[in-house]
Amino acid sequence: MPDKTNDSIDWSGKTVLVTGGTGSFGRRFAEKLLCRYKLRKLIILSRDEHKQYDMQQSEVFKNRDELRYFIGDVRDQSRLRMAMRGVDCVVHAAALKHVPAAEYNPFECIRTNVNGAENIVSAAIETGVPKVVALSTDKAVNPINIYGASKLASDKIFVAGNMLAADAPTRFAVVRYGNVLGSRGSIIPLLRQFVAEGRKSLPLTDERMTRFWITLDQGVDFVLSSAGLMRGGEIFVPKVPSMKIVDMMEAIAPGIPNEVIGIRPGEKLHEVLISEDDTAIVLDLGDRYVICPNHDTRIQAFHEKNGATAVGQGFRYASDANDDWLNADRLKALIGEE
Repeated sequence: MPDKTNDSIDWSGKTVLVTGGTGSFGRRFAEKLLCRYKLRKLIILSRDEHKQYDMQQSEVFKNRDELRYFIGDVRDQSRLRMAMRGVDCVVHAAALKHVPAAEYNPFECIRTNVNGAENIVSAAIETGVPKVVALSTDKAVNPINIYGASKLASDKIFVAGNMLAADAPTRFAVVRYGNVLGSRGSIIPLLRQFVAEGRKSLPLTDERMTRFWITLDQGVDFVLSSAGLMRGGEIFVPKVPSMKIVDMMEAIAPGIPNEVIGIRPGEKLHEVLISEDDTAIVLDLGDRYVICPNHDTRIQAFHEKNGATAVGQGFRYASDANDDWLNADRLKALIGEE
């Protein structure tokens, strides 16, 4: 697991903008930053005024003078430029990320995830934001669905943003991790809902299916520490455990039989965080991997100088071929963190 105590940056006195800031990640990210540091300003940008109101009224975020709420959309570059003035770091968490919804609404998925990434890059360069960290997903590797394809394109845009910035101070990096335990719309809250409803069986897509898993807190800490490590153009990948979906269901809802319903449109049997095709540019940093940019060999040299090592030929980081596996006890301990 990534070192959760090492943020690598003192965020005190900084101004930070979080796109998609009212989502599960954005709220936890904001909570942690406000708890640890005396920020100059924390800007929450999102489309839904109701979610912003709910966030403002929650005990964690009440009476925080450093918090600002911007209603806006990553599809609107002019609004992004306005929001980014004076910002030291942008954390881009906004996305259309529900796989079946993206399959049936591909134009909307592209507008938010791809055009939105382009708008973030352009606005950040124009306003001189020093650091931009974009959240990605395991589905961006060898994608078979429109969501994964859109996030692959987004990743490429952010990596290329470092070339587009040229002599400007703006630098871009990506963090890529797997499924988040307990986040809105994820499997664990859904299973608990089914149990509460008294379901006699639970839907299972495939008994062989595996996934990478990370907690919200681990995801937030990983973003914070990666922001400190970045030089520009990297994709950071945490070392996280895998678990079979069928084992997770037994841990959360023991004794309830499964009903196999088949894989949904655009769904994979196993997830991949690093493809074998990227082996030559992947380094092991101890608690994480980094995929270095092809366009700038200085980035790989910098990380190697600081102790990173090459992963070797044929390396592939996939949920079915992981060295670290969750069991029921570890899963329950992780859920307890939430």
